[in-house]
Amino acid sequence: MRKLGICLFLLLASMIEVRAESYCVMNGNDGTVVAQSNMHEQQSVASISKVMTAIVAIEQGDLQARWQVSDAILKAEGSSIYLHVGQSVTLEELLYGLMLRSGNDAAIEIAMQVGGSEANFVQMMNDKAKELGMQDTLFRNPSGLDEEDGGNCSSAYDMALLMRYAMNNETFAQITGSLYYDAQETRWQNKNKLLFQYDAATGGKTGYTKKAGRTLITTASRNDMDSIVVTLGVGDDFAFHKSQHEEQFDAYEVYTILKQGSYVIQGMRYDVDQSIQVVLAKDQSCDLKVHTYLQDDRLIIEVEKDAQKQQYEITGVKVNQKKRWFQ
Repeated sequence: MRKLGICLFLLLASMIEVRAESYCVMNGNDGTVVAQSNMHEQQSVASISKVMTAIVAIEQGDLQARWQVSDAILKAEGSSIYLHVGQSVTLEELLYGLMLRSGNDAAIEIAMQVGGSEANFVQMMNDKAKELGMQDTLFRNPSGLDEEDGGNCSSAYDMALLMRYAMNNETFAQITGSLYYDAQETRWQNKNKLLFQYDAATGGKTGYTKKAGRTLITTASRNDMDSIVVTLGVGDDFAFHKSQHEEQFDAYEVYTILKQGSYVIQGMRYDVDQSIQVVLAKDQSCDLKVHTYLQDDRLIIEVEKDAQKQQYEITGVKVNQKKRWFQ
């Protein structure tokens, strides 16, 4: 009987899908990966894929657009904000329901409204992934559920790339960093516990399916340094995220190459929307080179750090009068 029990245990163990634990800790200022494990391992990422759903909707939709909820939501399963057919909603409301409460019904309705159909919206998600250089990623739906179609596959690194991009959008950053949102009939509380437990936390998204396990993205900021942590299948993930944010803040410093602002050079005005920065380890030497030059109407800044090159291009606009370089 004992041998039979052992055999059954081994058989069941062999049937359990093995998930690779992976994570990526990225600096949000310049995209440097400061710590990682299996960060290019492709797997189901569950509801953290809603980050892509949100940023595509924000960029392509009208936040104040109002309409009546379609019957497409009737097929929604799992986490929900309990929409009902015919209910009057705005895209902004649905985005809060998507990011704070992980509403799968909100994801479907957003896709239908912004994309015209789920299939079209998913294509928009994949087009955006390609634009951002997310080479390990394939989106199949707007929610992250993976029981029927295999779900949305990505990697810790790709999701960090996505989150870095999304956090540069003020609307997205406002939504993901909100502790609460007062909806029409209720108040939603953000599922990201780190926002309540850690004073440096600025945003994030939770996720879970049986196939993916626990997935989590969080962001934090301190002394002008932005930190992004993505974990896939990592237990005690909130504590892990906090420790990784703290380690990055302790070990690295941010240096500004070019401040945000307007610069006039040779009769052309160059508007720098975001400061160009690099992150350097405090206790390690670094080979840093910066090369700046003009090419046609573009100001080009090449930053080389430890043989890794990154190029920034800023298109200029002609000005009619001479001005100082710095305004």
